[in-house]
Amino acid sequence: MLPKLRAQSPDYREAASHYSAHDASSAAISIDREKCIKCGRCVEVCQDVQKMNVLGWFSRGRERHVGVFCDSDVSASACISCGQCASVCPVGAISERPQWRQVLELLESKRKRTFLPESRRRAPLVSPVARLWWRRQLLWAEPRVMVVQTAPATRVAIGEELGLAPGAVATGQMVAGLRALGFDYVFDTNFSADLTIMEEGTELLARLRANAAGRSPPDAAATAAAAGPAGGAGPAAPAAAAAPPPPLPMFTSCCPGWVNLVEQEYSDFIPHLSSCKSPQQMMGTVIKIIWAPKAGLKPEDVVVVSLMPCTAKKFEAARPEMTSPGGGRHVDFVLTTRELGRMLRLNRVPALSLPPSGYDSPMATTTGAAVIFGNSGGVAEAAVRTLYELVTGQELPRLEFQELRGLQGIKHATIQLPAPAPAPEPGAAAPAPSELRIAVVNGIANARRLLDALRAGAAPPLDFVEVMTCPGGCIGGGGQPKSRDPGVLAKRMQAIYSIDEAATIRRSHANPEVAALYARSSLESPSSPAAHALLHTSYRDRSKEHIT
Repeated sequence: MLPKLRAQSPDYREAASHYSAHDASSAAISIDREKCIKCGRCVEVCQDVQKMNVLGWFSRGRERHVGVFCDSDVSASACISCGQCASVCPVGAISERPQWRQVLELLESKRKRTFLPESRRRAPLVSPVARLWWRRQLLWAEPRVMVVQTAPATRVAIGEELGLAPGAVATGQMVAGLRALGFDYVFDTNFSADLTIMEEGTELLARLRANAAGRSPPDAAATAAAAGPAGGAGPAAPAAAAAPPPPLPMFTSCCPGWVNLVEQEYSDFIPHLSSCKSPQQMMGTVIKIIWAPKAGLKPEDVVVVSLMPCTAKKFEAARPEMTSPGGGRHVDFVLTTRELGRMLRLNRVPALSLPPSGYDSPMATTTGAAVIFGNSGGVAEAAVRTLYELVTGQELPRLEFQELRGLQGIKHATIQLPAPAPAPEPGAAAPAPSELRIAVVNGIANARRLLDALRAGAAPPLDFVEVMTCPGGCIGGGGQPKSRDPGVLAKRMQAIYSIDEAATIRRSHANPEVAALYARSSLESPSSPAAHALLHTSYRDRSKEHIT
């Protein structure tokens, strides 16, 4: 009957190809237009809230649909993978690029332990179906060590997926649920957040001192002088010694959506970005490069899964800069908080009924400064707690900086730094800053305002700028549970600060396991050549790689 109706009336004809298309070209976002109810929420949040103008309306009448500029794929657009469109979609037409099925398959393979004989492994298979079956069986035959790391903001949001009220802290239940799914090790990304502060704080201090002295940082200048001309030893070129200091203000680099915006639309600010990897990527590097060999494991046998509140973390993990020299990724899979909730429900894991579980050692000791990374202003506050003592040599009189907290789009603060104690080393005569001028930004629209003001010279003098793509920071990430509660961000933020207040250690540089990592590995010290090789990255101009 349906073919006859289609032949007689255009109302029954098949929809245009663009309507039924499933766009999975992005590493972070997936669009299924067959589910779209044309409510326009995604367009509104993209155009009016984030000011990205990637999503819009195309065609007219029955053919009207949501798409990206020129009706092209998401990967060809200026999308920064923030995922706010997915967080407001009521029907799942836009969602994070799912990876939970692949992770569940690997976890299931650990339980089945299907080992094939050598003759079967090398059997020539011609049929595509048989080849796919053989590859899956071979994957199951390989023993894999499943490791998962959890971001700070996930512990105050996963409870909403389990039926708890917004803002409930469910760290122990989350870890217990991950162990019940079959993960061998559960690590806390808070550890690498402390590591990030050590690296980022040292980098910021070097920039401040270099700009005060009007020269490049000592370590960079020494490296340039020691390198000499290409092809052999000898004195460095005169221009290398006169290298200008790195620019201020220094931007944080923890948020991959923010990094995407700078690379794609504000490439002239790339030198302002901190070279530090994000805590997710630092943790993946430490697990595969440092922890795995000490645990008697090969890095290629370790599968690192990240539990993140952010969809852009999926894009970040796939960046070519985030791979080992052999080509292996430091983070293999990224799951959002929503994906973990789906996995727990699908496997009927009663996470709330399980005894609370703790994180695995080493890297189990974390600080309150690390957990506040999940809030807007948290990275800046954690940096101040460490930088103050690095500069002054004195104990910080207060640990809470209310001027850096809250849900305001742009916050400014100036932190006074008393005169430092006499330097114990005779060679450390670099000038120390007397104050730290900070801006804290959340939301891409607000980030654009600040960047445009900096370009025009209309912004106040700044030393350090923290930017998070999503409203409220990571607590409002594109992969967090959807909520109708208008106060959900404030409740999650308060829960994060309550964890900080209850923490035994609240300053990143006081974390004994971070100090032990530097002392017992090749890292040696923050911003050492070895630490820079493993824990830092680079950026590139991608302004011509997308349609604008």
